[in-house]
Amino acid sequence: MSPWLLFSFVIGYFLLLLVVAYYTSRNSNNDSFFIGNRSSNWMLVAFGMIGTSLSGVTFVSVPGTVGGSGFAYFQVVIGYLIGYSLIAFILLPLYYRLNLTSIYNYLQHRFGMVSYKTGALFFIISRTLGATARLYLVINILQIFILDNLGVPFWLTSIIILLMIILYTFEGGVKTIVFTDTLQTSFMLLGLVVCIIFIMNNLGQSFSGALNQLGNMGMTKIFNSDINSSSHFLKHILGGAFITVAMTGLDQEMMQKNISVKNLKDSQKNMVTFSIILAVVNFLFLFLGGLLYLFASEKGIRVPPDDLFPTAALGYMPTAVSIIFIIGLISALFPSADGALTALTSSFCIDIIGIKRRDDWSESKRRKIRLTTHFSFALLFFMVVLGFKLLDNKSIIDVILKVAGFTYGPLLGLFAFGIISKRSINDRLSLLVCLLAPLLILGIDFINNIEWYQPQLNISGQWVENIRSLSHALFGNFKIGYELLIYNGLFTYLGLRFISKKAAPVN
Repeated sequence: MSPWLLFSFVIGYFLLLLVVAYYTSRNSNNDSFFIGNRSSNWMLVAFGMIGTSLSGVTFVSVPGTVGGSGFAYFQVVIGYLIGYSLIAFILLPLYYRLNLTSIYNYLQHRFGMVSYKTGALFFIISRTLGATARLYLVINILQIFILDNLGVPFWLTSIIILLMIILYTFEGGVKTIVFTDTLQTSFMLLGLVVCIIFIMNNLGQSFSGALNQLGNMGMTKIFNSDINSSSHFLKHILGGAFITVAMTGLDQEMMQKNISVKNLKDSQKNMVTFSIILAVVNFLFLFLGGLLYLFASEKGIRVPPDDLFPTAALGYMPTAVSIIFIIGLISALFPSADGALTALTSSFCIDIIGIKRRDDWSESKRRKIRLTTHFSFALLFFMVVLGFKLLDNKSIIDVILKVAGFTYGPLLGLFAFGIISKRSINDRLSLLVCLLAPLLILGIDFINNIEWYQPQLNISGQWVENIRSLSHALFGNFKIGYELLIYNGLFTYLGLRFISKKAAPVN
């Protein structure tokens, strides 16, 4: 297929986003950018959040995991459902009661300014790494399958994509993203459904027939009962629950959209509806992954897991399906990047700079600072995406969840201590605790999972064998999985307990 044809659809799709952005950003102000004037429709937010939560990682990497682990990823999805319930009925009431623009203001109310800025800092680090990893995955696919053929270098592709995102988000912010995410989720799901239908027809299979065939091959197995395995069902379910609480409930990007809804009741309906739809969509992506492996076996396709879907869609399917795949792919790209860029801008302006605390600043000065911050984060995104290109890591979904275990752990510990305990802490020491906890868990995980780190870091030698022996001596065959985040949060909680004291009685 002509790369020019595919590229023309990418440009056409972007122009559509610009039209939506133009109409939604008229008469916008800083309040529109940060929280959408608290007038967002809960149904649009729920539907649009599907695209943000899935991103290009789910679109490409989740189907690729089926060949190695079957439907085991659905264990994590079950955990997601538990996590979204905790967000809906514990965190959202707290955020609405305090009327927050930034959710990290809760930490200021509860502990003090250092804890507040520490929470915002860990969000900025977490979201920057997570969003750029997702961005890299999709840009790299566009590069390999389209833009390399046009002679466009990777760095230029990255700049063009980021400029596109800046153009439709710099003015409207959340107000615009609620609508563009809805549009993008629609195209992403269209790409998913069309590819499923095409492959089933090509294989001469019905939905139930394909599931039966995959089941006979052992590819639909969900639950892993091996307690020593990193994918044991309790580790995945608990890990999924706490990953959701941290990466959604304690994440300014995701909560920024939820608290833009008019009231708590509608925001809770949004969260519950969204979680159910998300579980169904994740199952369909796993089903697609199984179909892709059947399709690849028939066509003789042998590529790395993350390349399976794009290779099949762009090399072995009709032009119309390939075009729908590309539109679905970039629809998966934009929600994860535009929301992150907007949320990081909001958090830095509100939490770090304190733009809302500066009554002496005019609206025009605040707007200038916001725009400068927005462009600065886009530049940071560009630099980090280039860093991922140098690493050229193929297991992006694993990397994202691993990194989340380290960076979101302190956030989980801070909020958990604030909600569960009534004690006050030495606010000045909270940053130290939040730095030491992930460093400690990093050391433990490095020893426990040296087999994971070795190919990621390209390390070898006798000292690696020594670490492997130490791991076996300390942990036996037990491997830490996605519950890494829980251990990190627990260490943070215990550290905060150590620097705390009984709260002074209220007179």
